[in-house]
Amino acid sequence: MDMLNDPSMKEIVEDFCKETDELLVQLSDTLEAFEAEQENTSHLEKFGQIIDRIMGAAKSIGASEMATFCELGKIIGYKSSQTVEPALLNVVNAVLFDAVDLLNKMNKQLLTGESKSLENLSTDAFASRLRWLQEKFDHIERASCNYQEDQVKELNQSSIDDLLESLGL
Repeated sequence: MDMLNDPSMKEIVEDFCKETDELLVQLSDTLEAFEAEQENTSHLEKFGQIIDRIMGAAKSIGASEMATFCELGKIIGYKSSQTVEPALLNVVNAVLFDAVDLLNKMNKQLLTGESKSLENLSTDAFASRLRWLQEKFDHIERASCNYQEDQVKELNQSSIDDLLESLGL
C-alpha cells in the first residue's frame, strides 16, 4: 500500500496538503507580482523555487502525478526567467496561473483521498500549451531543468512528451 492510500499516513498527507495550500498562495502572489512588473523576471525564478518545493514533497509522499506536473511548471518558471520577450512572458504568466489552478484542484483531490488526481481534471489544453512553451525555451540551458531517468539528460521535447505521457496526457 502506498502512502497516499495508507490510513496510518493520513496525517502526513493532510500536512502535505496544508503546506501545499500555503505554497500555492505564494505561487499566486508571485505571479501577480510578475504581472505587475513583467520586466522583473526574478519573479519567475522565485516561482520555480516554490513549485520545486511542492515537487519534492509530492515525490516524498508518492504523489507522482502531482510531482511530475510540478516539474513541468518548474521548468517553465526557471527557463522563462531567462527570456525578455514580452509577448512570450504574457503567455508564460497565463499558463503558470493555469498551472496553479490545476495544482489547487489536484491538492484538493489528494486531501479527499483520490490519489490519481489528474483523472477528473481537464488538462489537454494545458498540456498543449506546455509543449508549445517548451519549444520556445529549447535554446535555454539550465542545470536545474535536467530530467532524471536512468541518467541525467537535458529536458527536451521528447522528455517533456514522456513526462506528459506519464501523466496520461
